[in-house]
Amino acid sequence: MLLVYTQKITPRLNYIFKQVCTRILGIPVSFTTQVEEFIAHDSLKMSYSTQQLGNEFHIKSHSILFEQGLADSDIHVQNWEETKCFFFNGDKSSIPFDIFAASFYLLSRYEEYMPHVKDEFGRFTAKDSLAFKHGFLEQPVVDIWAYKFKKTLQVKFPDFQFKNRAYNVKPIIDVPMAYYFRQKGLMRTVGGTLNDIFRLKLKQLYQRYLVLLRFKRDPYDTYKWIINRQKHSKSKFWVFFLIGDYTTYDKNVSINKKVFVSLIKSLADYCNVGLKASYFSLEDFDILKKEKQSMEATINTSLVASRNSFSKLNLPNAYRNLIDLEIKEDYTMGYINHIGFRAGTCTPFLFYDLDYEVQTPLLVHTYHLMDFSLLKHASLLDKKQTLEKVMQQIKKVNGTFTPVFHNYSFSDDPRWKGFKELFTIILNSENEN
Repeated sequence: MLLVYTQKITPRLNYIFKQVCTRILGIPVSFTTQVEEFIAHDSLKMSYSTQQLGNEFHIKSHSILFEQGLADSDIHVQNWEETKCFFFNGDKSSIPFDIFAASFYLLSRYEEYMPHVKDEFGRFTAKDSLAFKHGFLEQPVVDIWAYKFKKTLQVKFPDFQFKNRAYNVKPIIDVPMAYYFRQKGLMRTVGGTLNDIFRLKLKQLYQRYLVLLRFKRDPYDTYKWIINRQKHSKSKFWVFFLIGDYTTYDKNVSINKKVFVSLIKSLADYCNVGLKASYFSLEDFDILKKEKQSMEATINTSLVASRNSFSKLNLPNAYRNLIDLEIKEDYTMGYINHIGFRAGTCTPFLFYDLDYEVQTPLLVHTYHLMDFSLLKHASLLDKKQTLEKVMQQIKKVNGTFTPVFHNYSFSDDPRWKGFKELFTIILNSENEN
């Protein structure tokens, strides 16, 4: 056990030390404000304060973990060996940066509470993030800092046996539209037909009726392939279904269709199934509650996890709604068009509510790559190299790689050519250790 001496034990300090030390490094941690207790402890120990007590392992503390509320301060990001860091604390500290304060800043999404310009869907953008501006978005810096901390501790306490964790994969498959042509109802089918004719999309019109007449499989119906991949993978997939009402933003099949219900149940036999919250449910608690109840009635069990449409995430309200509905896990946090680590980590973490200054029970799983972000690369080779680059970053810290694909990513559409292979590469990466 690591004993931390500090002058004041705050919720922020307790939260971030347990994330870095226990969740990432596997080291139990406790705290004391008593010098006598600290001196008597004969195992791992460190002081976290503005002044060093003697010659103990010491990290000079930044004020952020002892504050309440938000403060707009200039952050100076500096190079630190192969990575970047901020909250420099000088030469008298065992580590030149306060990695706990910096980790808290990133994991709490402190910057997303500050005034910022949102995109057309009301989202915080990658380009507004500290990580993007200073070139460390593509590194899981919180985990890298944790391993640097561990390495320094090992020098000070060579007899202590540290635990090791293993790289793993947690694939996500989004299903915003279960079928492209099937199960749309008479009005949507007629409208789609007229649209094909008006826009001279004769090839699509031909394909539409081959599917409707059961001569051909629907292009979005890739579920047999998904189930087959799940059967041969040790990673349990999360499949998120959109079941909200038809709107401008959400255009899935109605949950009242027996075929759609049957599809969800069949996937639930092999994969974990979660709710893809509809666009309007993100601002309306009653709609979200209704969708949760509908999904639970479909899968006949409590809903564990959700993901938001369009990866829209307004903090802290979006997460408070999930907590109020007793949804335990969220998989929304990430950037659609940028590969990287929105919260600076590849380790799941509990959401910390900065307004209430409390650690919540909601477990946040950030995703690090969405299939759309790979489309900017023209060749399959470039896509593979980009994918390999992000996986290597996560393997270095034995973290969890969470990619997001869609059911249609595995279709025969030329746009998604090679994405089955990319998904398989990700699954196989877990067996390479």
